[in-house]
Amino acid sequence: KKIVTTEYDRFLYTDVHDNRMNPFTKMPIKNASEYTQVMRKIVSTSPARVLEFKELVSKFKRSIVFYNYNYELDIILEQLQSLGITTYVYNSKKHDPSPTDGDWCYVVQYSAAEAWNNISTNRMIFYSPNYSYKVVEQCEGRIDRINTSYKDLYYYTLVSESSIDKSVIKAIKEKRIFNEGLWVDV
Repeated sequence: KKIVTTEYDRFLYTDVHDNRMNPFTKMPIKNASEYTQVMRKIVSTSPARVLEFKELVSKFKRSIVFYNYNYELDIILEQLQSLGITTYVYNSKKHDPSPTDGDWCYVVQYSAAEAWNNISTNRMIFYSPNYSYKVVEQCEGRIDRINTSYKDLYYYTLVSESSIDKSVIKAIKEKRIFNEGLWVDV
């Protein structure tokens, strides 16, 4: 398991922290949930994260990419298309079968991590960390199967040095679920 550290817009992040304004809607932030979502969007849409993702996924013939939000899916699909990588998607709206032949990238929403396996790759990329360690373990298990021909499995998680990413990763490592309402941004 490897953490891939990415940069983010520290100025915007600090501005939202100090002023509690949503830069995407230009409206005041109403509650802890919206605040957390805005902070996550700032770090997840960072051009540095996008570039790290593109460089990472371009190295592999086959990989599975997990994401949390629709705006992340849009970024991921745009980058895969720019690289000419054959892409399959599994989420609440689209259910492409798990690929096995050729070179490909399987893009999966975290919430769709159950009831499928793929032993045709040993590479998994987490575009952003998920709030639940149980979900992360479920995702990791999709390629960690007894009948795989791979001896080594590789997991990459894109994470910034922001307090939101650090807090989510800490919760996962401690086998806790990250709680938006209890998070204190420092």
